[in-house]
Amino acid sequence: MGSCIICGVDVDGGGRICDPHQEDVVFDFRGDSPSQLVPSRFYRGVVDGYAEFGVFIDLAPGVTGLLHRSELDRRLDSLDWEPGDEVFVQVKGVRDNGNIDLGWSIRQADREFRGVLVQESDTEHPPEEDAEDAAEDTEDAAEDTEETDEDSVDDADTTDGDEDGDEDCDDTVDNDGSSPTVESDATDESETDESDATDDHSEDTDVDRAGAAESEPDDERERVEIGTLSDTVGESVRIDGEVVSVRQTGGPTVFELRDETGIVDVAAFVEPGVRAHPDVEVGDVVRIDGEVESHRGDVQVESEALVLLDGDDGDAVRRRLAEALSDEARPEGLQPLAGDEAVAQLADGLLDAAEAIRRAVLESRPIVVRHPATADGYVAGAAVERAVLPLIRAEHAKSDAEYHYFTRRPLDDPVYGMDPATNDATRMLQDRDRHDEKLPLFLLVGTGSTVESADGIDLLSVYGVDAVVVDAAVADPETRDAVDTLVSPDIESVDANLSTGALVASLASAVNDEVREDLRHLPAVSYWEDTPQRYTDLAHEAGYDVERVAELREAIALEAYYQSYQDKRELVADLLFEDGGNLAAHVSEQFREKLETEVKTATANVVTEAVDGVEFAVLDTDGYTHRYDFPPTPLLLDDLHRRNADGEAYATVGIGTDELYLRTTADVSVRDVAKRTAELAPAADVTTAGLREGKIEFLSGERDAVEDAVVAAVAEAF
Repeated sequence: MGSCIICGVDVDGGGRICDPHQEDVVFDFRGDSPSQLVPSRFYRGVVDGYAEFGVFIDLAPGVTGLLHRSELDRRLDSLDWEPGDEVFVQVKGVRDNGNIDLGWSIRQADREFRGVLVQESDTEHPPEEDAEDAAEDTEDAAEDTEETDEDSVDDADTTDGDEDGDEDCDDTVDNDGSSPTVESDATDESETDESDATDDHSEDTDVDRAGAAESEPDDERERVEIGTLSDTVGESVRIDGEVVSVRQTGGPTVFELRDETGIVDVAAFVEPGVRAHPDVEVGDVVRIDGEVESHRGDVQVESEALVLLDGDDGDAVRRRLAEALSDEARPEGLQPLAGDEAVAQLADGLLDAAEAIRRAVLESRPIVVRHPATADGYVAGAAVERAVLPLIRAEHAKSDAEYHYFTRRPLDDPVYGMDPATNDATRMLQDRDRHDEKLPLFLLVGTGSTVESADGIDLLSVYGVDAVVVDAAVADPETRDAVDTLVSPDIESVDANLSTGALVASLASAVNDEVREDLRHLPAVSYWEDTPQRYTDLAHEAGYDVERVAELREAIALEAYYQSYQDKRELVADLLFEDGGNLAAHVSEQFREKLETEVKTATANVVTEAVDGVEFAVLDTDGYTHRYDFPPTPLLLDDLHRRNADGEAYATVGIGTDELYLRTTADVSVRDVAKRTAELAPAADVTTAGLREGKIEFLSGERDAVEDAVVAAVAEAF
């Protein structure tokens, strides 16, 4: 029976790791069959090569597994592994045919695990036992050589004895026939000395390690800027800065440090999995001496000494950071795309929003973008994403930082209510408590500007997080007082033909002017109808004609519906920025086929009636739409209304079990309609659920009464 190398408990079968600690060590596999691998264990491997769907990893000669791209925490083409590189992976399982499924390991160094074991075919042992075996083999070989030499000497002595007489034989063998004891004593003394030397070396190593963890910075060393570290790999440097995050791995503690020029990871090691410098927290200013290394393509610093800076030294660093932050965060100015005057009127607010976004990047504060799962919403979210990701890449040395510091979360409904707000609050508090992350900046585009979002925004405000709202629709007065930064037209100067996508595209160009050329076609894509000529012309200048713009709009609308809660970052980027035409055209064709099928079914079941000179088209959306397939009800009703609205007095009503959508040719207030409906159907508990969608909710048992009341209320409003 063996004992666990981590906790020391007995392990059945002679193993060296207990079940609770299986995933805390990494194994060197020396078997010859996939069936000998143990699922859930982490193994050292060597990159064999790439395929379209993943990376092949050799775990041993003749034993190769696949790390599928779906297991990666980044895009496959962003991996900097080369064939022959040593990597660490987890065995997810071994199939009956011998195929090995591998999983991603965030730990990519021995020191990040709590131990290392060698797994033979069905046994395991520490790697030092190999060294001991090798040493024993060397000793055995030496003894064999010595014995051979002694035999040669004995043979010579025997020959001499034959010539000289029997006295020489007495020198070799005692009177009792045994060998002399003096040689054995010498051997014991040698072994003792060697053991003592080994113990002394072990103690020296422990002292050196402890000393390195506690050593003081060298006063004569000069500070270097983090932004220059890529030019100093292999050198010892000093850096000063603010701690923006702390991560504890299975090996070192990783401090993310920011100065006025950039951000870098600093690894400090005491013992595997033990927190180094527990007195250092996020927000502290520190001085670090260490060696610059290249870790899987990213620059990082191996800490040799770390001290907290306070007093004048700490204040100097904070002033330097604050000055650099202010200078870099504020954009120089706003140049609206296509010279849109409606956007220009909102310049001050847009510059404030751009500064908040840029400041969050510079402060290593995560950015969470919320937008409706519509074509307009996705265009707006993608525009911000296009602008911010290059800034994050430039600021952070880690290649996957853009996935940690920028998140886009689409909304099924264009209202930031309690459900998404609770989701966001839960995530940010977990990230704060588990990973020492700063609370994020929330950017709400095309949502958050009406009172229907008040409860959600209030929940965020309880935790003091910053919120920026950018919406082309007129914001409610209550919202203007509830958010930190709000960009929305005043009711006196509103341009009814301004889309959120167009507004946010100009914001994105202020955030990062280098991507301005990439954004020129986005405003045209964000409009379903009545696209302003200035944006049509701008798209055409960028190489997107009317047909191409329509394909992009329809493709985004279709993809926005499926997996609506996912950002689909790479797919959306391919459609809007990287596609040569085939992808968008293919998806757009699906959009048109599905929409036409639904429109035909709906049109055949629309009930029309005229009330007080207003023509109504009423559709039972529960009975005559595919409720759980594309297109969503709001998009279907939009299309029906565009096709059939005739004259100035026309309304399209889609009514389901407990919700109703309203479209009108006149400027009818959905809130006013809901208020009047509540008066006419008092038992229905009628509420406005979505101003932008024209959505009203009610109790399902009062559906008939609500339908009649809505028709009456709309007729009164015309």
